[in-house]
Amino acid sequence: MSITIKTAADADGMRIAGRLASEVLDMLTLHVKPGITTDELDRLAHRHIVEVQDAVPAPLNYAPPGYTPYPKSICTSINHQVCHGIPNDRPLKNGDIVNIDVTVIKDGWHGDTSRMFVVGEGSIAARRLCSLTYEAMWRGIVKVKPGVRLGDIGHAIQTFTERQGFSIVREFCGHGIGRKFHEEPQVLHYGRPGTLEELVPGMVFTIEPMVNAGRREIKELGDGWTIVTKDRSLSAQWEHTVLVTDTGYEVLTLSAGSPPPPEPGAA
Repeated sequence: MSITIKTAADADGMRIAGRLASEVLDMLTLHVKPGITTDELDRLAHRHIVEVQDAVPAPLNYAPPGYTPYPKSICTSINHQVCHGIPNDRPLKNGDIVNIDVTVIKDGWHGDTSRMFVVGEGSIAARRLCSLTYEAMWRGIVKVKPGVRLGDIGHAIQTFTERQGFSIVREFCGHGIGRKFHEEPQVLHYGRPGTLEELVPGMVFTIEPMVNAGRREIKELGDGWTIVTKDRSLSAQWEHTVLVTDTGYEVLTLSAGSPPPPEPGAA
């Protein structure tokens, strides 16, 4: 499978889809508090995507080879859940951390983004994990420009993360995206500088590191989707969709409520 290079018109379509995905997270932010269920968050997101945005929630009934169709419109991964958590009727508790992952299809284009939310107060350790995972994602994003290789991005994320005493999940990675949910290339969040594909203008892919407070080993639950840390340590993830431009990068999944990039040298 080859990497699809997006035209300027393609990028315009992806910019709209990306903004819409981010606006779903903006809308949900006020609702993420103790007592709400992830099922309710899913219903709110579904209604907003379908009725307000006139778009399609990409995860709903998504079924890659070997998987049963995903039953919800967003993914909600709580505490030691790494990714692909399925919304359910369990109320969120004070101190939980939750990743909400949204992918919207608008006019055939996919916009894919996720954020971490701390429910209520949250411990210092949980907040630190979420904050440093956000910075790890940005350490990768700022590397993006023509001529850089994917290994340079992975290396930047890995070295920063491991310096903080955290570990990078290796079984899941970022991915190309466009008219398909998952395209080439795979974007590893670890690696060696100067290796893997060279970036060229028009490439679009996600950067979405999954960072564990403990060891990097994971396992899949019986629902066939939810991934958890083997040692039950907390896990965090952030995700943006990024376009390679002639001179650098453009983040396509930004909206009015997007958190600003971290301050340089914040960690």
